[in-house]
Amino acid sequence: MKNLNKITFGLIALFMNISFLSIAQSEDAIIGTWLNTEKDGRIEIYKSGNEFYGKIVWLQDPEENGKPVVDSNNPDESMSSRPILGLPLLEGFTYEDGVWEDGTIYDPKSGKTYSCVMKLKDEDILEVRGYVGVSMFGRTVLWSRYD
Repeated sequence: MKNLNKITFGLIALFMNISFLSIAQSEDAIIGTWLNTEKDGRIEIYKSGNEFYGKIVWLQDPEENGKPVVDSNNPDESMSSRPILGLPLLEGFTYEDGVWEDGTIYDPKSGKTYSCVMKLKDEDILEVRGYVGVSMFGRTVLWSRYD
């Protein structure tokens, strides 16, 4: 009977820890500044209304030939001269069950916008998956918390 009580207590403690972890991760857990995979840019994720957005707030090399680096790969010519620093990168994410979804990510290196889903691997690692069509066909990168 003692062993059964120990097992029961252990299971209760385990479920309480799991419940605490899921409660501890709030929808605002991704708000802050993140270092991209290449470590040459920082993205600030913020909330506006019920949606999450992100913009580039730091670049390792913000200038080229003494001028700000611009969004030269953007297929929209009216946007190809805008500076990369301050550029909106993430748009329209909503939070549900530990996942930020239904948003898009813009890749200034290719000038393409992708559907995107994000989730925290832990409090300091953000998994960012960009894809076309179905999430299965995409690319995942890991960003590390900067602040």
